[in-house]
Amino acid sequence: MRSWPFIIPVLVILLDRITKQLIEARVRDWDIIPVIPGLFQIVHTRNTGIAFGLFSEAGSNGGNSVLIVFSFAVMIFVGWMLWTAARTLSEHWTLPAALALVLGGAAGNLYDRIAFGSVTDFLDFFWGTHHFPVFNVADSAITIGAFLLLWNLWAVRRPAEAHHSDSTVPPAPSG
Repeated sequence: MRSWPFIIPVLVILLDRITKQLIEARVRDWDIIPVIPGLFQIVHTRNTGIAFGLFSEAGSNGGNSVLIVFSFAVMIFVGWMLWTAARTLSEHWTLPAALALVLGGAAGNLYDRIAFGSVTDFLDFFWGTHHFPVFNVADSAITIGAFLLLWNLWAVRRPAEAHHSDSTVPPAPSG
C-alpha cells in the first residue's frame, strides 16, 4: 500500500488553515492588498457557497446544512476511492494524487463551513475589470485534483485501454 497519498490531504488542510488564519487575523473584510498590479491581489471575503462562490445564494439562505452534508458525502466517497487507489499499486500516480488533493480541499473548506458558516477566500486574479472568482488554497487543491483526474482519464487510462484492447483483438483472417 502506498502511504504518500494520505499525507497530501493533511498538508492541504494545514496550508489552507494557516493561510486563512493569516488573512483572518491581518486583513479586514474587503480590504485589498495589491500583489501584482493589474493582475493579482489579496482580498478578504467570506463565501457561503461552494468553490469559487458557486451557489452562494444557497448557502446564505439556510442551505449551509445541505452543503455540509453534501461535503461529507463527497469526502466519504473520495476517501473510499483514495483508499482503493492507494492499495492498488498498479494505479498511475495521478489518480491517488488527484483524489488526495480533492479530499484535502474539501476537508479544508468543510472545516470553515462548520466553524464559521462560510469559507474564507482571499486570492483574487483579474484583468482590467474582469475578475476570476476569489478563491483559497482548498479551492486550488480541488481544482488541481480535478485536472489531474482528467489527465488520468485522458492521458493515462485511454492509451492503456487502447493498448489493452489492441492486444485482445484476434488477428484478421488471411486470405
